[in-house]
Amino acid sequence: MNTTLSRRAALGLLAAAALPAAPRIARAAEWKPTRPVRIIVPFPAGGGLDLVGRVLAEMWTPVLGQPVVVENKAGAAGALGIEQVFHAAPDGHTLGITSSGNITIGPLLRRTPYEPLALTHVSRLTTSPLLLVARKDLPTQNLDSFLAWARSKPQEVRFASAGIGSSTHLALELLKMRLGVDLLHVPYRGTSPMLTDLAAGVVDVAFSDATVWSMVDQGALSLLGVSTPEPWPRSPQTPVLDGRAGEFRVSNWYGLVAPPGLPPEILARLEAETAKALAQPKVQEAYATSGFTAAALPRKDFQPFLESEVALWKDVIATAKIEVEG
Repeated sequence: MNTTLSRRAALGLLAAAALPAAPRIARAAEWKPTRPVRIIVPFPAGGGLDLVGRVLAEMWTPVLGQPVVVENKAGAAGALGIEQVFHAAPDGHTLGITSSGNITIGPLLRRTPYEPLALTHVSRLTTSPLLLVARKDLPTQNLDSFLAWARSKPQEVRFASAGIGSSTHLALELLKMRLGVDLLHVPYRGTSPMLTDLAAGVVDVAFSDATVWSMVDQGALSLLGVSTPEPWPRSPQTPVLDGRAGEFRVSNWYGLVAPPGLPPEILARLEAETAKALAQPKVQEAYATSGFTAAALPRKDFQPFLESEVALWKDVIATAKIEVEG
């Protein structure tokens, strides 16, 4: 046996093992932005999407080596901001924060200047339930008795929503489908007037996002149930609708989006940094203050989730014959 040759062969194998496993993996780890990164929030400053985007930007600035800035581009129910992302260069320097309103519900009801599922949906960021809230003097104050009461009074239970085609309206229609009962829909122009009338007893019940918790906490409204299959961390004793009203799994979610055609190495870096940021306790705490749960979901899982959401809401809209103006 040639000992010298064997030693050379062994040294060659060690040297090869020290090299990067594959050029593609090396590129994914090495991608870095070369100028400031914009996160476009398609609504005014101060709302839920804005908070989610700003917390992420604060975490990313030191790790990406470039400033990460939030730009609020409001208009057309969120469509203007997402349109900017859709038409931007797919180089990782323009991103956006999305929600069901501009990806899975809104485009089913009105034309949008972008193809929602053609965007690069990098990761889900947060989830939060819709809360089923009731006026304080409702004859029934727990979920099971409310559902029985609603079944016994077709067209008598006044169920408010934040407007025709809103997520609260679609959740109501899904509840009607799952319960097989006829609830009286009372649409409002926005969440604030809806909750004002609910607290005053003008209407009976409504779905609202997690910001309604302050009214529940102050005793102005009763919390009957949550729309997600898991208990809500802020009020874990509150019962879930799923199972009591058939399969009922509805959540508000926010996601991170990039232009179509984002290269895989950039996607890999953004997915990794998103997961790292959302695993940080201070990020989770910041989101929890507004009722959100940090819930990273990478593209391979997020894209099918979005497709299933589109299918669900398309069916609800068709069954309830929902149409909106404009």
